[in-house]
Amino acid sequence: MPEISIRRATAADSKRLTRLVRGSAAYRGPYAVMVDGYQVGGAYIEHHPVYAAVDDADDRVLGFYALLLDEAELDLAFVADSAQGLNIGRLLMAHMNCVARLAGLTAVRVVAHPPAEGFYLRTGARRTGTVAASGRIHWDRPELTYDLTGPADASDPSGTFADHS
Repeated sequence: MPEISIRRATAADSKRLTRLVRGSAAYRGPYAVMVDGYQVGGAYIEHHPVYAAVDDADDRVLGFYALLLDEAELDLAFVADSAQGLNIGRLLMAHMNCVARLAGLTAVRVVAHPPAEGFYLRTGARRTGTVAASGRIHWDRPELTYDLTGPADASDPSGTFADHS
């Protein structure tokens, strides 16, 4: 099990995050249209809270998320195929909830990739609706919400992440 840190991503991480998105096995087949040509640009990373989980031994990006504070929405969340099953996603969602709470948000909306709905439910989100297919996306997507108004979940190590902004 690698030693993992979560750090604020920088514009220099753009290519690594983009490769992680485009290479995700979860977006092969009919879902490929969602990431075809997608780029996690440096300006985007600098403008939004984007955090990367990295292997401390080699600074390899194992996963990342992007939070849109103005919209109170989780915009991106990816875990490298090679890091699946290591609880990286759970760690990232706990961190995201902490960052959102510290920013004063009371909830975070997620429009999920359909196969990822179970993951979000297991990490504390609840289903709130469905976003209808539109544009290049030809399937309905689950809409979920992380409610941040109650006490922090025991699995949310808020104190651990308070100084990583």
